[in-house]
Amino acid sequence: MRVFVAGASGALGRRLVPQLIDAGHEVIGTHNSPARAQLLQTLGAEPVRLDLLDARAVRTAVLDSRPDAIVHQATALADITFGRSLDKTFATTNRLRTEGTDALLAAAAEAGVRRFVAQSFAPYLYARQGGPIKTEADPVDETPPPNTGRTYAAITYLEKATTAAGGIALRYGGFYGAANDALIEPVRKRRFPIVGDGGGIFPWLHLDDGAAATVLALEHSGPAIYNIVDDEPAPAAVWLPVLAYVVGAKPPRHFPVWLARLIAGADGVTMMSEARGASNAKAKRELRWTLRYPSWRQGFVAAYAKPPSTVPPSRTPVRT
Repeated sequence: MRVFVAGASGALGRRLVPQLIDAGHEVIGTHNSPARAQLLQTLGAEPVRLDLLDARAVRTAVLDSRPDAIVHQATALADITFGRSLDKTFATTNRLRTEGTDALLAAAAEAGVRRFVAQSFAPYLYARQGGPIKTEADPVDETPPPNTGRTYAAITYLEKATTAAGGIALRYGGFYGAANDALIEPVRKRRFPIVGDGGGIFPWLHLDDGAAATVLALEHSGPAIYNIVDDEPAPAAVWLPVLAYVVGAKPPRHFPVWLARLIAGADGVTMMSEARGASNAKAKRELRWTLRYPSWRQGFVAAYAKPPSTVPPSRTPVRT
């Protein structure tokens, strides 16, 4: 197929392009700078400079490219700094997930493109009630933490618009594996503490595994939603000390809830202490997806350990 990848030069996109080409597809990849154009050419894609928030330009780019499928991976998360408001941090990304999704879907409809796959997000999405691990059939959080409402609304908008058009929304786990992962430096500097009992569960995903699942999703018809996460969702109290060990840092600090609320805000405390994990059973069963890194335990070592190290034992994590 000819695959139009919006956000092809991003963290996942640059892993996705080579895998699409290896699978026999032609790739048209969007970018927003000359340096990114050169990167996409090196990866084997046809680069197209595009502002996804310019609906007219999106229409022209899609019609000119004549794709058989569209993959929406566009975000604005490179080099971001997290603060007390997730909505402020994700403001542009939220527009890409709403206005950008609308522009791509409108262009897809006009061009007769039937296959559409879009990037959604599993961590923190599910309602903070009931069991620790959620499936795609479980409800999302209808009362998100403070300063996160617009971000949750943008994610659910993208999913509803995508599936209404017959497409597939992939709820990826937290990405890791890039050289410039934003989490690593705070962990090295002990600026990422365990809050309270560290019971908030986080589903991880190596970028290579996320790209592999995306290639497989293109071979399936929608509408559908899949959790694209690894096999071992775990509380922060379990994975954070392991990550610190792997990157050569001292063990993370422990902050009481009241102190963390003053520093990081109520939303950060809620996420670190109450978040639910996600199950990948549906994606593995229906997409026949096999992970290269079934657990962040192997993935962290492969991505960050210099030289490769072994992961110390810890208490039993939460499993799917």
